[in-house]
Amino acid sequence: MPITTLPSLPSFRVDGRRALVTGAGRGIGLAAAAALADAGAHVTLLARSHAEIEEVAAAIRARGQQADTLQLDVTRPDVVRRALAERSPFQILVNNAGTNRPASAVDVTEADFDAVMNLNVKAAFFVAREVARGMVQAGLRGSIIQMSSQMGHVGSPGRTVYCASKHAIEGMSKALAWELGPHGIRVNTLCPTFIETAMTRAVLQKKEFREFVLSKIALGRVGELEDIMGAVVFLASDAAAMVTGSALLVDGGWTAS
Repeated sequence: MPITTLPSLPSFRVDGRRALVTGAGRGIGLAAAAALADAGAHVTLLARSHAEIEEVAAAIRARGQQADTLQLDVTRPDVVRRALAERSPFQILVNNAGTNRPASAVDVTEADFDAVMNLNVKAAFFVAREVARGMVQAGLRGSIIQMSSQMGHVGSPGRTVYCASKHAIEGMSKALAWELGPHGIRVNTLCPTFIETAMTRAVLQKKEFREFVLSKIALGRVGELEDIMGAVVFLASDAAAMVTGSALLVDGGWTAS
């Protein structure tokens, strides 16, 4: 009787790969950095706050894993270009730095609009551009993970500008997937629901808002940082080798309704 040849499970490890995580000092960025380090990557944590990323990097190194830091403001493309040009190319990017200024559309100021779009869209584009340039010039295959949101697929009251920024990330990522695909560079978005972090904790403690959020989540709970970590490693690893131009929704079913 012939023996059936079984396919091999692709590795979820990213051993030896260089990963850059923006907004890595807290919340989702911290979780992404910890996950990639645990999966074997050498992680560079990027943020404006030097103390925060140094503390996270030290915690990663204390586990016997590899991490260093890069302090800069990603809203300055010239600074990003120079800083990344001085470093060895990365094979993984988690483009996570972002912000939100919730407000009714009729109350949104120009300053609010510019702050959200400059960080969530403009900065994200130029960081991705510089990391992609490094990969292409070095002939490296890689994975760019753009931190989007369920709000990149739906609308929500009080979040007009934020939704616009995340819908822009979705379109940007699809176009980048086509441009960078011939170089073996995959581009995908990761789209969380509300995740319990220091940034979201205050608003999620408001009874009416929390009830609204839970009413939209089929699993009946808000997300935790651990819910993001496996998704990041999957998209970064060879297990997602045929995944590009896609959105991985970690939203508890919000967008399924």
